[in-house]
Amino acid sequence: MYTKHKWESDVYYHFNYVVNLPKDYDENQAYPLVVFLHGAGERGDDLDRVCCHGYMKHVREKGAEYPFIFVAPQCPENKYWGCYTESLLAFLEDICATLPVDRDRVYLTGLSMGGTGTWMLAMAAPERFAAIAPVCGSGIYWLGGALKNVPVLAYHGDCDEVVPVMDSVQMVKSVNRNGGHAELRILHGVGHDAWNVAYEGDELYTWLLSHTRKCE
Repeated sequence: MYTKHKWESDVYYHFNYVVNLPKDYDENQAYPLVVFLHGAGERGDDLDRVCCHGYMKHVREKGAEYPFIFVAPQCPENKYWGCYTESLLAFLEDICATLPVDRDRVYLTGLSMGGTGTWMLAMAAPERFAAIAPVCGSGIYWLGGALKNVPVLAYHGDCDEVVPVMDSVQMVKSVNRNGGHAELRILHGVGHDAWNVAYEGDELYTWLLSHTRKCE
């Protein structure tokens, strides 16, 4: 069952966040960590909104269990993840220091605004992540070379009228053009709600967990 928390800092933004632990959790064992960035519709101060989509929706509605520690911070109303890059990195460091996280198996994913946040946060600190999976987000494609050492699996609907699928196409091409390894799952006939496909089943998280951080 997931739990709700507040992260406080003397320097950085104080995130409310959700944690979901694996079944048979043992604090003496190191676990992979999946960090999830929600979309614009889940901003605010109600943590239940963070659990409306993706893996936490399956935890709440179906009692789903996953083999990783899941952490999802909440972005404040009318703000964007890009406003909090330094705070998110400090938050991540504290999570890794206080929970039994395998630092070589830290993953980042998010949808819509959180998909954009996934691209941006990973480009800001690529050395922190073993792999990322942005869903229907956009990035700064001319900076895609920052992710040349971070495996990427992106998802996007080809009928998306909110964030055009070409945003993901450009990002993936940029990463690969710079020597990286990025894949794009184009979901045919799917609109902006590509997350309903991306987070269904185990494909996405199995792909994430298959990667270990590369040392430069």
